[in-house]
Amino acid sequence: MILQSRPTPRAMQLRPSTLSPSNLSRTFRALMLTGTAIGLLAACDRPLDFDMRGNFGNTLDTAEAARQPVANRPAPDARGVISYPNYQVAVARRGDTVTDVASRIGVDANELARFNGVRPADPLRPDEVLALPRRVAEPSPTTGGMMQSGTDITSLASSAIDRSDAAAVSTTTLPPAGSMIQPAATPAATTTAAATQPRAAEPIRHQVKRGETAFTISRLYNVTVRSLAEWNGLGAEYTIREGQYLLIPVADTAAPARPVQTAAVTSPGTGSPTPVPPSAARPLPAETTQPAAAAPPPTNAPNLGATQSAPTSTSQLAMPVQGTIIRDYQKGKNDGLDIQATSGTAIMAAEAGTVAAITASADQIPIIVIRHPDNLLTVYANVEGAVVKKDDKVTRGQKIAQIRAGTSNYLHFEVRKGFDSVDPTPYLARR
Repeated sequence: MILQSRPTPRAMQLRPSTLSPSNLSRTFRALMLTGTAIGLLAACDRPLDFDMRGNFGNTLDTAEAARQPVANRPAPDARGVISYPNYQVAVARRGDTVTDVASRIGVDANELARFNGVRPADPLRPDEVLALPRRVAEPSPTTGGMMQSGTDITSLASSAIDRSDAAAVSTTTLPPAGSMIQPAATPAATTTAAATQPRAAEPIRHQVKRGETAFTISRLYNVTVRSLAEWNGLGAEYTIREGQYLLIPVADTAAPARPVQTAAVTSPGTGSPTPVPPSAARPLPAETTQPAAAAPPPTNAPNLGATQSAPTSTSQLAMPVQGTIIRDYQKGKNDGLDIQATSGTAIMAAEAGTVAAITASADQIPIIVIRHPDNLLTVYANVEGAVVKKDDKVTRGQKIAQIRAGTSNYLHFEVRKGFDSVDPTPYLARR
């Protein structure tokens, strides 16, 4: 899903006189969708998206994209079929329609289209995956491929033996190892051995539900959206449809071998000689030093720290958290300040006021809004551990939440005049 910054619709531009506790909660969804969501989106250097299945309280997602190495998708056979123990899929070629794929693998086009939520004449992207409603002929040397299997080879073999005629199964006792020369492997034996060796783990098959995107599915399974697109042929726009089956990329557990470096070990008494300290052969002479001058007597200087008054801030708003500003205000791109601080650092109310709303992102990360006099609002997003609730009265400098743990340890702070975002810097500067 591609998000674009657009001006606030005229229906959402409220006059200051209309701001009241009764209509604030009703219009707050529009405020955050056009302001805070765009601000948080611009503050991140990785792709974000909206999950449209819920309402405003769980649409914004500030979680980082998953990062996990995955294996390559297994190559299909000449028909485009990839077989796993529990299901099969077909991979489309360039210019294919659903009917073309169905004809190539020998299934009914209407049945294949209905199973995947498409129509028989719909065009398919290159490498797009279609789930098969029933099994077709397994890949073999004839079709130019082998079955992709994980740990279910034994169960599949047992099922095949159970289905066969017991009278047609015979066994032969092998001679002891080394008692005879083993013959060269025949092509059939080589094919059987290759077919029974695990080639790849069976991936999870996910059916797309309404409102899901490639980004939300990739985060659900902790894989990159790029890997999800490559495994399923989603194209550059990461387009998916309701009812579509997606293969979840399998994690690549193979790690490159790292050379082991061992330090050379020498026997005691060999190697570099240990120098003899000078005092071992001839002790140093005793030395007595005299101070150049006597230390001055202590003075009764006043303790200025005990009499100094606490500093007072003359700014209209107090800094909500002590940290480093990592992104400044930029109208239409970042509607606030991003302030980085150590995880667990207290987040304070910038000014006395009333908690107007507390909502949450898609990952249940609290977003707090405080209403102040003169039609002023302050917004605190990407926080955790909220200690206030809606309609609470707060004072300037009172703790309302804390900085999140992990790598997203920053506060997104906004100042709004009515529902229009303004630069928080002049409000925080000393006058």
